[in-house]
Amino acid sequence: MDDVNDSPALEVLARRLGEALRARGWQLATAESCTGGWVAKVMTDVAGSSAWFERGFITYSNDAKRELLGVSDDALERYGAVSERVVAEMVSGALARSRADVAVAVSGIAGPGGGTVDKPVGTVWFAWGFPGEGPTARCLCFDGDRERVREQAVRAALQGLLGGLGAGG
Repeated sequence: MDDVNDSPALEVLARRLGEALRARGWQLATAESCTGGWVAKVMTDVAGSSAWFERGFITYSNDAKRELLGVSDDALERYGAVSERVVAEMVSGALARSRADVAVAVSGIAGPGGGTVDKPVGTVWFAWGFPGEGPTARCLCFDGDRERVREQAVRAALQGLLGGLGAGG
């Protein structure tokens, strides 16, 4: 991942994403765990975002993932909240339980605790959903403290959306 200081500001990415969504007449939903609504906040900081931001789900707990997004007990128990399967179910749930055309899901371990050998602090899974496509998932591992891991996760979520819309990341 690029150094945060060398990358476009989150606000710039959000404006570009809003323009790309507006141009297609599409709406966005977010399903966030470790980012705690930060993706939705960055998107709704853009004036006029009500034209293309439909809703955000903050599903920090496993119960919230189950209840709000329909994530299966099997996925949570077998793979854990920070996994490809869970973010894929999160993004599918966000699309099914909203009027959005496009969605992003984020689940990770921001730290400082909670990491394991298999899933160290900084591990973040993403999934993106676009019209006519199944979920696309990706795992990234970020360095830094909790705030830096979360900021990099927000940036990666936005860049993945832009890339999926063919608007660059």
